[in-house]
Amino acid sequence: MSEEILDLTEKLLHYNELFLKNYREGRETGVTHDFHSVIKPFADEVKEMNDKWNKAMKIWLSTANTQYLHLKQIDTTSAHIDQLSVQSFFPDTSKSRFLNTHRAIEFILSEVEKEVKK
Repeated sequence: MSEEILDLTEKLLHYNELFLKNYREGRETGVTHDFHSVIKPFADEVKEMNDKWNKAMKIWLSTANTQYLHLKQIDTTSAHIDQLSVQSFFPDTSKSRFLNTHRAIEFILSEVEKEVKK
């Protein structure tokens, strides 16, 4: 279970970096991608990984003794990941809100890595 969580967490951290890359490229170029050929397939791919992570984390948290991770944080982080997977393609998204959400995702995923490796 721990190996699966670590693997999924690393993949989500990678996606989180892709969100930032997509967002910055969109702001610099002003290009908006086609929803059905680019955005939706990417968001679906991220959602599949995110759902697996969320389910695995809930199972793991029910038995793990963690001081800093709670179910609500997992649900919130999952929701943020789903949001950014789409919002990252739209340069009109609020920069401060996007960056704050990106940092929050990164923080929780990093905490998950630390806790699972204990």
